[in-house]
Order: sequence, then structure tokens, then C-alpha cells
Amino acid sequence: MLHEPATPAGKDPAGPYKMRLGIRMFIFYALFYAGFVAINLLFPLAMGAIVFLGLNLATVYGFLLIIVALIEALIYNNMCHKKEVELANLESNPTESMKG
Repeated sequence: MLHEPATPAGKDPAGPYKMRLGIRMFIFYALFYAGFVAINLLFPLAMGAIVFLGLNLATVYGFLLIIVALIEALIYNNMCHKKEVELANLESNPTESMKG
């Protein structure tokens, strides 16, 4: 049995854009998560404070970490898709890139 990729893999012209975007989003999320860790380290009793609908800060911040990660994933996917379409249009119609 020969196992090959389902689709051909080649150079991704949007690769550098995706990498820069991913690094920026990672840094944002890492800082957001570092805030959670810092609060736990420096002010552990603050995590027990009720902040929203009877939920404590630890629970609310934890849910926010999950929600922000999902939102970032959707934003990343959308922005990468737009860049891929843009670059595919430039490849298929190179005269458009010379006009601009």
C-alpha cells in the first residue's frame, strides 16, 4: 500500500504572513495568560472575589482564556484565508500587481 498526501504540498506564498500573524497572536495570548498566572502568584485571594453573575475571578478569567483562544483561532483562519485568496488572485492575474 502506498500512502501519499491527499493533496499536493508545495510552497505556501502566504507562509511568511501566516507566521508573523501567528507570532503576534501568540504573544498577545501569552501576555493575557501571564496576567492570569501573575494574579494567582501575587494576589491569590483575589481569585476568590465574585466578579460576574456570582462567579469568582478564577472562573471568569479561565472562561475568558478559552473564549479568547477560540476567537483568535477564528480571526487567524479568516485573515489567512483572505491572504491566500489575495495571493492566488495575484498569481493568476500578474498584470493586476503591476497596476497598483
